[in-house]
Amino acid sequence: MPIVNVKVIENVFTPEQKQRMIRKLTDAMVEIEGENMRGVTWVYIEDVKQGDFGIGGQPLTAADVHKLQRGEAAA
Repeated sequence: MPIVNVKVIENVFTPEQKQRMIRKLTDAMVEIEGENMRGVTWVYIEDVKQGDFGIGGQPLTAADVHKLQRGEAAA
């Protein structure tokens, strides 16, 4: 049974967006493995505390990610 684990910074995605991620990631796995695997495909969305997640040595916050989503430079 496939298990997909996605870690995101807390307060970035809405519950609806997380549900969409789960559906789309499940669909992607089923496309690779076959429809019979849908019922045993697990997708976990884990929230990581702001500041406990970083890129290039710099911690990221939800505000930083929202800036990136708008096409602005993060702090």
